Amino acid sequence: MSPTKKMATRAVKRASLPSRQRMSAADRKEQIVSAAIRLFSEHGFESSTHQLAQRLGVTQPAIYKHFPTKDDLIEAVYERVFLSEWKSTWDVVLADRNVEIEARLAAFYADYTRRIFETDWSRIYLFSGLKRLQINRWYVALVEERVLGRIGAELRAALGFPPVSEVPLTTEEIEALWLFHGGIFYYGVRDRVYGIPPKVDSAKAVDILARVVVGGMRALLEQIAFRTAVT
Repeated sequence: MSPTKKMATRAVKRASLPSRQRMSAADRKEQIVSAAIRLFSEHGFESSTHQLAQRLGVTQPAIYKHFPTKDDLIEAVYERVFLSEWKSTWDVVLADRNVEIEARLAAFYADYTRRIFETDWSRIYLFSGLKRLQINRWYVALVEERVLGRIGAELRAALGFPPVSEVPLTTEEIEALWLFHGGIFYYGVRDRVYGIPPKVDSAKAVDILARVVVGGMRALLEQIAFRTAVT
């Protein structure tokens, strides 16, 4: 076949191919964040933007166009994984005093754990902790304010102790609530990260946690109140 005919044949083939639509900036940014979540979940935050570009089949400058630095990309991952899934209804569930406190805690943790037990969530949280990234500090502050603070206030009310508006939560209460909260998180880590099946299913685990939190905090509050009365 002559060179001219070859060129004509290639032109016909190119014309017959479906046209590739140019991805919008918003869609490209979404694609980058989704791929970064999976990359960081699988290989940790040592992963480079070069690896991410290879996975996406784009150049590094294409990533830098939307995320000038790796820290910018990490912040976007934090926003997607931790903040965008945060539900305002959790505050409503915990604060509904028409429902017994054990039932409120069980309902909250049943829904909350559906999110944090996802593999991407737990692995990213652990990887970011190992790297001492800001992600964990941001999320810990959020949990302490929006979850533990709320639970502490509701336990005070349910168990007949002074409201936090009069007597702020003590450091012992906050630390005890962290220990309870961390226990349910570690349940998910054993299952989703270590691959070690827990002894009971998640519904049973949440029910156990709710009863342990109420019983344990009642004992702690009585101890704190006793010390205060003596001194």
